[in-house]
Amino acid sequence: MKQQIAQIQASISQTRQTLTEHPVYQQIHQLEHLQIFMQHHVFAVWDFMSLLKVLQRNLTCVEIPWIPVGNADTRYLINEIVNGEESDVDQDGNRLSHFEIYLNAMRQAGTDCSQMENFLTLLNKKVSVSEALIQTNASDSVKQFVDFTFEIINSGKPHIQAAVFTFGREDLIPDMFVSMVKDLNREIPEKISVFNYYLERHIEVDGDHHSHLAIQMVEDLCGEDAQKWEEAAAFSQKALEVRQKLWDGIAEKIKDLATIEA
Repeated sequence: MKQQIAQIQASISQTRQTLTEHPVYQQIHQLEHLQIFMQHHVFAVWDFMSLLKVLQRNLTCVEIPWIPVGNADTRYLINEIVNGEESDVDQDGNRLSHFEIYLNAMRQAGTDCSQMENFLTLLNKKVSVSEALIQTNASDSVKQFVDFTFEIINSGKPHIQAAVFTFGREDLIPDMFVSMVKDLNREIPEKISVFNYYLERHIEVDGDHHSHLAIQMVEDLCGEDAQKWEEAAAFSQKALEVRQKLWDGIAEKIKDLATIEA
């Protein structure tokens, strides 16, 4: 099965490289540009939790009475990541999810959070995800990204969910972007410190340990089934392609701002 993993990694390598070299990173060099990035990216931070939760539901036991389900290493991986993502600590030691830390980063940076806040309000009222995106006037690239995530969630196929989680939802944040945020943090820490903390914390908790266990999860779920391996590769590629479209959408918005400023 190591061969199948290597084949997936090889098949998506070009798209991954294109993403890490995406021009959007070079466009972000002031606070207003970062605000646009955050308004879009926050939806990816949010829907990651739904993808993680469907894996927890499918690969661990969340029912009563409890019975052991599946592979113990996989249960450990999912529960560990859920714990880290849903109840980590912020820069002051307060328990918050990474999503909530991200929202705090947006607020500190002066980013308009009303779209995401209205989106969450609609979800609390049991409005569907797709309808909530429409009602909050989310951009086409955001809608495509989130709709794809929920297509995977609703597929009922844990091997595809695990593959997209493992190979398609890596942050793909290059060093140059991290360095840019650090530079901004030195210039305007009162605006950027929380976002800088978010990036550093995310990199810290998404180490090699999680990567190794996630790959093992894909191996366990695909097993010796050739069709499952083909689907895992295909949907990992699609996940990266919709991320590229999300980045394209952000780049276009930043370009529009630059045109207005000119």
